[in-house]
Amino acid sequence: MARIAVIGAGTGAMAAAARLAVAGHRVTVYERTETYGGAVRRLERDGFRFDTGPGLLPLPAVYRDLFVKTGKEPLEACVELVQVDPSARHVFADGTRIALPNASRAGVVAALDEGLGAGAGDRWGDFLVRAREAWDRTRRPLLEETLWPNWRTLADREPYPSVPHKRLLRTRRAGTLAEIGAWELRDPRLAALLESHALAHGLDPRTAPASAAVLPYMEHAFGTWYVRGGIRELARAVYERCLARRVEFVFGADVTRVLDKEGRAAGVELADGSVAEADFVVAGVAPGVLDRIAAGARQGAEVVPQQGLPSRLTVLLALRGGRPEGTAHRTVVHTPDRDAELEFLFGAAPAPGTGPTVTVLRPDDPGSVPDAGHEAMTLTATVPAGSGGSREEAEAAVERMVTVAERAILGLRDRVLWRAVRTPADIGDETGAVGGAVPAPALAAADGRLLHPANSTALPGLFGVGGWSHPGGGLPHAGMSGALVAGLIVEGPDFRGSQ
Repeated sequence: MARIAVIGAGTGAMAAAARLAVAGHRVTVYERTETYGGAVRRLERDGFRFDTGPGLLPLPAVYRDLFVKTGKEPLEACVELVQVDPSARHVFADGTRIALPNASRAGVVAALDEGLGAGAGDRWGDFLVRAREAWDRTRRPLLEETLWPNWRTLADREPYPSVPHKRLLRTRRAGTLAEIGAWELRDPRLAALLESHALAHGLDPRTAPASAAVLPYMEHAFGTWYVRGGIRELARAVYERCLARRVEFVFGADVTRVLDKEGRAAGVELADGSVAEADFVVAGVAPGVLDRIAAGARQGAEVVPQQGLPSRLTVLLALRGGRPEGTAHRTVVHTPDRDAELEFLFGAAPAPGTGPTVTVLRPDDPGSVPDAGHEAMTLTATVPAGSGGSREEAEAAVERMVTVAERAILGLRDRVLWRAVRTPADIGDETGAVGGAVPAPALAAADGRLLHPANSTALPGLFGVGGWSHPGGGLPHAGMSGALVAGLIVEGPDFRGSQ
């Protein structure tokens, strides 16, 4: 039985802790804040309840596997999963509105043909077939296996089978997501649908590799799910599974240094000067934090670091009046000015022109409201990390988001009882990420800049877990990082991946 110190109580770190405890190790989690969950938090006020982090769960199989491997009670015995249908309603710049069924290729094709014109559905359906090929080629190395020692193979090879496109006197293939939209989908609304998946992860579709096609494919193939009571309930269930496996949690414990004894991780030192010895250390922290507490530990990864990652701005709206019957759980209201939005996010524009792409979440969940005469609504937009620092900047950004949302929800402002705003600074406070940056899932190609450092580090006995380590950001990927780290510790360096 080994002693294992886990730094941070995010979902990836807790997933690793539960698996390691089941394997017979003595696990202690040190969390600098006063609660678990990392960015998966909740705000409760006046009978309203909001998720302040992710609001939906893709690929729930990752957490089903966690609960199967760590106890007798399956995931569905601990939380109630609800498949969201339609998967999303989209409001495009020209006013076109389309509701896309959840996990139904035929249904999506029919909806797109009806809403965008004959042929649109087939073009999207053909794209999904190619996206599936990219998924099949990268699923194991980018989600279920530890990062390959020869990771340059993933960096240099584009797995998406682009369609040849004749442009002037040359035949070209799409190398970016934006080129897929322009050359293969050939409709600005289909392109906006495609690019919205990249924007939700803070990726620039003009530079994101064609392999980012796996992002809409994952949602199409595995569906979109809501956890009754909010995603915070998933974090609670993982936390309680850890407690049931006798994982110890120490909250308010700020780790200031990873102990190094004879060239190997040997425990952690806390801000109060106390020391906790350990045989292994698992760090679920942002890169800047890891660099501070274990200088040089990431140098062995050699993966190109992600640069300029955006964050998220979230507006929580307590509304008078109940949720209308038939309301979609998720509505994506696309920006009227795509170029201005991209220049704001990835260039130097001070504001996104006529407003950003806004995701509206309206859960059909009695537990989120004080009574049936009220509604809890969440607006989310991707923003540059570190933005919204002043009250004036934040208020201006919120007003732009509400204005965009009103294109889909008439009379929204008149229904607002109160609102709460979650800025990048709030994310930074909760996660330690500089500017509140949010990591994206690992993707192939793009010279490796969308890969993440390996779970093993340059310091033997120290492992990285969570969204800032392989296989990257998002709830499923964070959960898989926990499985990979547990495998590396339990089975040793020859462990290659989850089965």
